[in-house]
Amino acid sequence: MAASEASGVKNLKLLIIEDDADQRDLIVETLEDHFGKGTVVGVGSRAEALNQDVASFDMILSDYNLPDGSGMQLLEEVRRRAATPFIMVTGENVATIAEEAIRKGATDYVVKFGDYLFTIPLVIEKNLTVANVKRENEVLRQEVERALAEVRDKNTQLEDSLKRVEEMAATDPLTGLYNRRHFGRVLDQLFAEAHRMGTDVACVMIDMDGFKQLNDNFGHQKGDQLLMMAGKVISANMRRMDVAARYGGDEFVLLLPHAGSNDAVAVGDRIREEFRRAAAEMLCTSPGVTMSIGVASLHANRPPGAEQLVGLADRALYQAKQAGRDRVAAADAVQPHHSITPTMTPSAA
Repeated sequence: MAASEASGVKNLKLLIIEDDADQRDLIVETLEDHFGKGTVVGVGSRAEALNQDVASFDMILSDYNLPDGSGMQLLEEVRRRAATPFIMVTGENVATIAEEAIRKGATDYVVKFGDYLFTIPLVIEKNLTVANVKRENEVLRQEVERALAEVRDKNTQLEDSLKRVEEMAATDPLTGLYNRRHFGRVLDQLFAEAHRMGTDVACVMIDMDGFKQLNDNFGHQKGDQLLMMAGKVISANMRRMDVAARYGGDEFVLLLPHAGSNDAVAVGDRIREEFRRAAAEMLCTSPGVTMSIGVASLHANRPPGAEQLVGLADRALYQAKQAGRDRVAAADAVQPHHSITPTMTPSAA
């Protein structure tokens, strides 16, 4: 049985750097007896070693004292080119040299003393085993990192998908605004926050005037186009912090955090005017379709809860309808006897 097969090493390639030709021949002969013929390349200087493809060797053994430099210099140059395991072989049994060699990247240190030639094959086998374990660990580490990266990518994709599903579940598909169910969750949250922080929050209720007649005269497709237009007009007049939803049918609702009744009236008037012009242009009729709007706020009306705030804005909307439509009505500030009477902002038309 070949020595290389007995050692469990196949296709091994070793580089020996030794300036003493007799010592070099002895080391090469010893290693080839153990690992097989053709496994060892022997050179006598640092320059000859660097002319080799150091990355192609499984192990490098170098004498410490070389004619054109030191084994330590060679070690540093090899480390800049490759991670090939490097064993320092020297006749100087000095601990500081061994320590420096290991610190600079040597995998082991052999002292030329006694029957050191017989120990070199064992030292090589030991270091080859360690190097193989390190390589396998590195491959495993890379595989784990790739697997973790794939998991992270899949988690990101899943999170994005869940976010899209949540957005779809919270959004009215026709207008792109939130739906009533999602609005209810946001309403409770923003009302509680405003109540806790002592800030104001306004509610704006919007209803189209004569939407049923529009559907009867122009068809539901035209009605859907008007609803989509209403969503665009409302979105264009919102701040980033505002929340708008399709409340049902042709009715919409807005929540304006940190806004009072007067602010909400101004927003409602802009929406009403822009929608009236856009609807008249779409239907080629005047006045076309208009909006009636009701407004209430926490500070002005002191509702005990979020639903009551919406209820006050809805009552103001009803008053706007009763007063002639195409206008904004704001619930009056609460009087000492807690009565609430809407005030009207008449149409500019």
